[in-house]
Parts: sequence; C-alpha cells; structure tokens
Amino acid sequence: MPLTTVPDDTRTTAISTAILALLLPHHRTTDDAPAPAEAFPHQLRRITRFVHDGAPVVFTLPGFPCKSPNPAKVLGHLPDQAERLSLGFLNTLCTEIERIHPPGARVIICSDGHVFSDLINVPDPHIDAYADELRLLITESALDRLSVFDLRDVLGDLPSDAKRAHVHERHAPALDALRAEIRADDQALALYRGITRFLVEDTADHPGTRSALQRACRQRAYGVIQRSRAWGNLVAEHHPHAVRLSIHPQPVGAPKFGIRLLDAPDAWTTPWHSSALLRPDGTWTLMPRSRAAGLGRLVLRDGRASHFEGWSPSNRSADSVVAEGPDRAADRRVRTVPALP
Repeated sequence: MPLTTVPDDTRTTAISTAILALLLPHHRTTDDAPAPAEAFPHQLRRITRFVHDGAPVVFTLPGFPCKSPNPAKVLGHLPDQAERLSLGFLNTLCTEIERIHPPGARVIICSDGHVFSDLINVPDPHIDAYADELRLLITESALDRLSVFDLRDVLGDLPSDAKRAHVHERHAPALDALRAEIRADDQALALYRGITRFLVEDTADHPGTRSALQRACRQRAYGVIQRSRAWGNLVAEHHPHAVRLSIHPQPVGAPKFGIRLLDAPDAWTTPWHSSALLRPDGTWTLMPRSRAAGLGRLVLRDGRASHFEGWSPSNRSADSVVAEGPDRAADRRVRTVPALP
C-alpha cells in the first residue's frame, strides 16, 4: 500500500469527527466547558454509519410544534423570521457538511405540535397552519436539505384527539415511572422544571392565582414529557438510524445532541417561544415580543409581522413599523444566516 493511501476506516473516522465538529459550536447544553467530538460516542457512531455507507447523514429534530399562545412572547400563530432564520441555519449546516462529505446531510423536522396541543392550549387548526407554513417556507426558500414530518404523515386524517391517544397509549412511559425518574435524575428534573416554567409563561390571562396556575402547570408538565417521549419513540421507529438532535439542553455524551438554532440569552429559548430581533450590528437574537418591542421597530414581511429591527442612529426616528420588501429580506438572509452565533 502506498504511504499516501489512507485506510478506509481511518478516513471514515476522520470525516465523521469533522462532521460532528461542525455541530459542536451550536451545542445546546447547560454544561460549562466545551467538549471534543470524541466525548459524543452516540452521535459519532451514527454519523460514521452514514459516512461508511456513502449516504447522506440524516438528522431528526423533534420540535417546531407551534407558536406560543402568549402574545407577549410571539408575533402570531404562524412562523416568522425566527423560524425562517432557524431553518436557514439548519440548511446551511447541511451544506457545510456536504463540503466534508459529498453525499451531504438532511434534517427531518419532526413537528410535534399535535402530540400535546391539548396540554399547551393551542388549537389544532393553528398546529396545522404552522406546519403547513413551515413546508411552504422550506419550498419558497429552496431549503432542499430540510423536510417536515408530523402526525399526519403517520396517522393520516384521523381526528387529532384520536392521534394523540394512539401515540400516548403505544409509546408514552407510565406516569409513576416518570415521576420516579424526575425525582432521581437531575437532568430529568431540569427538563421538568423548564417545561413547567414555559407552561406558566405561555399562559395568558389566567383567571386564578399564580400559585394555582403553577400547580396546574406542574401536572401538565408530566403529560408534556410523556407525550414528548412518546413522539421521540415514534420518530425513532420511522427513522431508526438517524442522528437525534434536540431543542432542549443536553449533557455531553447524551444520546440526544442539543442544538442551539439562534442566539438567545437563555439555553431554553426557542424560535417558537420568542421573537427575532435584528441588532444594530447585524446579528440576530431571540427574546419575548414585549421586550423586543422596546428595543426596536416592528418589520412587516408580505403584510405580516416578521421581526424587530433594533434601534440605531439611522432608524431611531423612523416609523415604528416598516414593511420589508422581498429583495431586502433576501439580502438579509444571505448576510446573516451563515454568521449566526
């Protein structure tokens, strides 16, 4: 064998490690110190299988369920610039992988709104509209490395309540077992507390006391985790070899790799629980609508609220609402998506 020839297994390992290294800067975790690719054996093993077979690396990302029902956090019930930027980031990540591994990569967005819409008080028609708009954004923006998978792909036109019952009965963990796990495991407890906080924050105009709301949300949080686990099990059945991404923070070495889609001050913030703000320096961040409105002006896209543009000396005296044309919007996508923090 010539000295310049690299054995196939060594080359495969090097490519797989390089692919994982592209994800590491975006790792969503509560751990303090960054970790090398070798600290993620679950992900390396699955990526290596795709590389060895010369196939596109497939990632599944449960999430993108629907917009928060709290109008103080979001601009409406349909995807906006926060989702547009997040989808662009994921597609860009796939194109970067393609430069290392020519078969490329693709991300299957497993939109899970129908799984627990009754627990988060979002109407099922809003869930459908949100997922349909995601598909439209992917098509219109030529994000051809992305696709959307939801309960309609699994159970067709069954009523939403019947779909939820089917998934829960077949795939959800028992409540007693889940309670015991949360009591014993710090990561499960952190997830439970994070979801409880989101449920409290997403509830607008609660007629009772805050303590009563918190008690109700603690109970609902168990149901959300049960259904989330059920959806994860169902996704694994349909995509058994995929690399599993997560929008929740994950510790180093966990079977799921937490991924941060956009810059935000909180590791738990997602595009569907917040609004996008374009800072004066050209970078993007996520924050509640009520806060973003105090830091910039609202931008409309195709007549619909899209995001906020932070005040700068050049626009502080401008109208508080501005319409953004398609040419300007496209230019923003090109300038900002590849440079996301």
